[in-house]
Amino acid sequence: MQRYLQKATSFFEIPLDLRSRLLIFIAAVLLVPVFFLPLWNMQIYTKQFPDGLTLDVYAHKLEGGMTESRDDLLEINAQNYFIGMKSLEAEDFIEFKWMPFVLGAIVLLALRVIVLGKMSKLVDLVVFYGYFGLFALWSFYSRLYAYGHHLNPNAQIKVDPFTPPMFGKTTIAHFDLAGAPAVGSYLMVVVPLVLLAAVWFSRSAWRREHMPSRDFVE
Repeated sequence: MQRYLQKATSFFEIPLDLRSRLLIFIAAVLLVPVFFLPLWNMQIYTKQFPDGLTLDVYAHKLEGGMTESRDDLLEINAQNYFIGMKSLEAEDFIEFKWMPFVLGAIVLLALRVIVLGKMSKLVDLVVFYGYFGLFALWSFYSRLYAYGHHLNPNAQIKVDPFTPPMFGKTTIAHFDLAGAPAVGSYLMVVVPLVLLAAVWFSRSAWRREHMPSRDFVE
């Protein structure tokens, strides 16, 4: 047991090399556009709107497609009314209140890791980001579930409770729904991969420098 504890201690004390620090900086830069790019997109097709209604979800707002003749978010809420679904309002998404701050905190923590240059700080960042990503995914799914299951029983069109698809397509009454991650989500997926690469580079460099060679001369 003591041997494993010593190995773990040695691992967390590994200094970060220049490549790892550069990768951490890249990860922080990749998070900046997430503030401004959509995270998720939904398309709704009906006979009335065969070209589709568009809804984009950002880290801090909802945004429907806009044309000279219509606002897609207003039209989506009008369609939701017929099946008894609550209107989509930004004020109801508590995620919009905390998510930008958490993203900003992660960027600052990444810069802190670069300055301190220690493996333990990088591991803390990776773990915190993983928790944040899983929690954000669960929170968004729960939001979709609530919207599709808390329906007005007096709605004009009766439908069974449903969950709008995060990924893929489904048909509800006369609606065809299609949901998919947008650019911001793809950037958020790339970030932990870059951070893990930073862990690997520093660990490999440290092992080459400190681990005894297994080669021997007979």
